[in-house]
Amino acid sequence: MTELLWLIPALPLTGALILIATKGNLPRAIAGSIGSGSVGLAAILTILVAIDFVSKGQQPIQQTLWTWINVNGFSPGVALYLDSLSLVFIFVITFVGFLIHIYSMGYMADDAGFARFFAYLNLFVCSMLILVLADNLVLMYLGWEGVGLCSYLLIGFWYEEENNGYAARKAFIITRFGDTALAIGLFMLFTSLGTLNIQEITLLAPDTWPISHKTVVAIGFLLLGGAVGKSAQLPLQTWLPDAMAGPSPVSALIHAATMVTAGVYLIARMHIIYELAPLAQTWVGVIGAITLLIAGFSALTQFDLKRVLAYSTISQIGYMFLALGIGAWSSAIFHFMIHAFFKALLFLAAGAVIYVLHHEQDMFKMGGLKNKIPVIYWTFLIGSASLAAIPFITAGFYSKDQILWLAWAGEKGNFWFYLAALIGAFVTSIYTFRMVFLTFFGEEKTHVGHHAGSLMTVPLVILAVLSLVGGFIELPHNMGHVTVFSDFLSGVLPDVETRPGVDAYEWLMQGIAAVLCLLGIYVAYFFYMKREDLRAEIKGATYQLNRFWFSGWGFDALYDAVIVRPYVYLSRVNKSDVIDKVYNGLVTISEYFHFVFARTQSGIMRWYIMGIVIGAVLILSLGLMMH
Repeated sequence: MTELLWLIPALPLTGALILIATKGNLPRAIAGSIGSGSVGLAAILTILVAIDFVSKGQQPIQQTLWTWINVNGFSPGVALYLDSLSLVFIFVITFVGFLIHIYSMGYMADDAGFARFFAYLNLFVCSMLILVLADNLVLMYLGWEGVGLCSYLLIGFWYEEENNGYAARKAFIITRFGDTALAIGLFMLFTSLGTLNIQEITLLAPDTWPISHKTVVAIGFLLLGGAVGKSAQLPLQTWLPDAMAGPSPVSALIHAATMVTAGVYLIARMHIIYELAPLAQTWVGVIGAITLLIAGFSALTQFDLKRVLAYSTISQIGYMFLALGIGAWSSAIFHFMIHAFFKALLFLAAGAVIYVLHHEQDMFKMGGLKNKIPVIYWTFLIGSASLAAIPFITAGFYSKDQILWLAWAGEKGNFWFYLAALIGAFVTSIYTFRMVFLTFFGEEKTHVGHHAGSLMTVPLVILAVLSLVGGFIELPHNMGHVTVFSDFLSGVLPDVETRPGVDAYEWLMQGIAAVLCLLGIYVAYFFYMKREDLRAEIKGATYQLNRFWFSGWGFDALYDAVIVRPYVYLSRVNKSDVIDKVYNGLVTISEYFHFVFARTQSGIMRWYIMGIVIGAVLILSLGLMMH
């Protein structure tokens, strides 16, 4: 089956091309079936390829389709590379992407742009698959830019509203900063190593650079720049909350299975660079730790249901960056997979809530939905429990617990990383169950207009099951040494080392994390169910701080003051600058000679003959003068 690897990205691409070529003229049932079916077939093929891959001993598979460029020895191909790491990603992308497509058939059923929406979704899935399957960084960059384009198209899908177009442009422009850094990093890699093939880089880098060589450190930081842009980490995190302008399935796809995890994949795939550049790797962890805290506190103050989940995504990606920064490579990928399950579930369930409440997104205008929409409630609750990492019964507990433990016990971990992760876990449980209590409990404020059909609820149930049982493939060491996931990735990613003598404290650390999780749930219950009056008093006393967190810690205002407004001002000034006058002068001169020469085209034969005669005389005269 592995020889059919190329079909996995080709199927969604084919679906997109069919939908684009038919220009929305297909019946919706057929358009939806093409869009969903192509990704569903890719998911089935991924499972078959995975079975074949494992049965053959997990030997990497390389498949070259054709040579893309061949210039002076530089010949990257359109070539795919499958190993344990890329297999995890393509499974999540195709399987979760398929569930999102099925959900979208119900959610977008009445939308005028139904076929266009599925064309964009398919192209998005194809781009992400190319990104993670590419055997060289040039092809990976094609997928990287592809997901950037598709995010622009999907965030601004309802472009009739000005704010949606603004959000799409904001996402596109901010991620360009990171993409530029990544491109420079690729140039430096090629200049130093003479190749952009990922496996060749892995072999050549240790022989080319000693540890902490300035070139490899610079490359590490440039690759990190690309990662923070796509994964919405500090300082390029501001685009993601505004990306909620897109339809809810878009939020699920961008935030769970595709775009925002591209940075995590890049750093994990290029782990050899960060092993040679410990300073850059440390900063990966520092950025993750700071980001997970600022996003968590911002989520505490939001009233828009989807914006809470957006800040939650930024925070959870921060955990993945923290894990990468301490060398817990497989733990970061494990949390990526589990996060894809419960965050896709939460976004889709939130979309279902918004759908049945006539597109109301303000949590303070919801409430009392627990018994009105029970399937959505229970699946949302399971996703929230996994996000909050309720101990022992949720997948999120096992994936997040690994990162918490290794932040303290790992050789590259330290107390400050552990403290940031612990505070983040406490804040996560508060904002998560604040969201649950405001949405589903208390007094009903908005009437349920209609109910979600099975196309929307069945994916919720499947994701809810995965959000509960997915963690049991990677139990902590003192719970039976079940490390299936880490063992699966061990041939691709380095193992994390723990400090001597710390294993005895693992139960204690898990206990602390579990207590803080439950305490956070109680805090949310106390302030949002029992003592709303006290919550109002505290909010009034901390109004400025609350406003600061609500604004995303003022990053948008800072960038607006430092970058956007000066740029707009200079653009207005630049409309009539000296350089423009030079080019305007060239245009004026060209227009003048145009009018002069146009007058020679009179249509009178004798003038044409006279011109020919004069020209002939001049040419003969010049010829005689030369002799």
